Amino acid sequence: MKKNILYLIAILLLVGCSKEPKMPISEPIIVEPIITKIEEAKPIKITFATMPNTEFIKSSFEELPDWESEDYRDALSSFVNSCNTTKTKTLYKELCQEANSVNDAKSFFIENFLPYQVDMTKNDGDGLLTGYYEPLLKGSLKKKAPYVYPVYSTPRDLLVVDFVEQYPELKNYRLRGRKEGNKVVPYYSRKELSKRKIDADIVCYVDNRIDLFFLEVQGSGRVLLESGEMIYVGFDNLNGYKYSSIGKYLINAGEMSYAEASMGGIKDWCDKNPSRVDELLYHNESMVFFKKKEKPASGALGVVLTPNRSVAVDKSYLPLGSMLYMSADTKEKDLNRIVIAQDTGGAIKGSVRADLFFGYGDEAGRSAGKLKAPLKLWILLPKKES
Repeated sequence: MKKNILYLIAILLLVGCSKEPKMPISEPIIVEPIITKIEEAKPIKITFATMPNTEFIKSSFEELPDWESEDYRDALSSFVNSCNTTKTKTLYKELCQEANSVNDAKSFFIENFLPYQVDMTKNDGDGLLTGYYEPLLKGSLKKKAPYVYPVYSTPRDLLVVDFVEQYPELKNYRLRGRKEGNKVVPYYSRKELSKRKIDADIVCYVDNRIDLFFLEVQGSGRVLLESGEMIYVGFDNLNGYKYSSIGKYLINAGEMSYAEASMGGIKDWCDKNPSRVDELLYHNESMVFFKKKEKPASGALGVVLTPNRSVAVDKSYLPLGSMLYMSADTKEKDLNRIVIAQDTGGAIKGSVRADLFFGYGDEAGRSAGKLKAPLKLWILLPKKES
């Protein structure tokens, strides 16, 4: 027993009997964390029968950038204007009628609509906002210097084949060509047309082929005749070729940077390189034909366009007449507002792709020409049907 007691005392002397921890309290004790993988829930994507090619994500007005800064009354006015068309009436039904007698525009939107964010597709050009405008050209009804460049109407030998009755799924597609023997073959390209006598009426003649090319890009414009009369011209048809950007062509050729490839930059390049203008224009095989119109720029929806409220979209993804909310971050300012899909364009391809109409004149042209900004889109649909 005595030996055991001595042994216990020796152990206590060696290890100490203090209850204080050996590690100072001021130093934290590091515990290896138990890491668990938490996956974020993916948003549920929705499709609608009327828009089978597009996926949407349910959203809310609180998620719309700068929603509280919107000019609701002005936005409502653009919606009411669009309700004069059959397509907008079909989409929004009784809401078009109710919009005429609204006192509180903001409440009207919040109480009657739900926003759905348009999901990105993998198409080239998705997530991009550009601008367009109604250009002013100088012209004459007769060919005489300097008015030597014809504005053609649809050629008489251009065939448009519509498959919608036999193949309803192809309702958004048209085949354009010409008859050769007992076959329908592709119509002539821009280069081929430049070397042929075109069997078509001529709306007028203008004095600048580059301005005429950009008239094709814009789709409509005004021509101030030498007599002082103003005429309106608008899209009538095209030759069936895919649009190819001459700006991209110049960038890829090392002739200019992406930032320089605006409408003004391209015009400057043409002025400095007159011998290469044909090379540049022929890169875009697509060619647009026009008709005389009785009113200013109206889009594919058939309504006169509203500056800063009308956009061109790809109607294979978003229906004409639909109300959208766009958010684009430009270098100068953010463009966040309600817009109406009232037009289309050969260069407008993809679900999150839009072209904002800036109006008429040189200032509108400058604003439109320099706009290239990342874009997000939402569609506003009736609550009762969503």
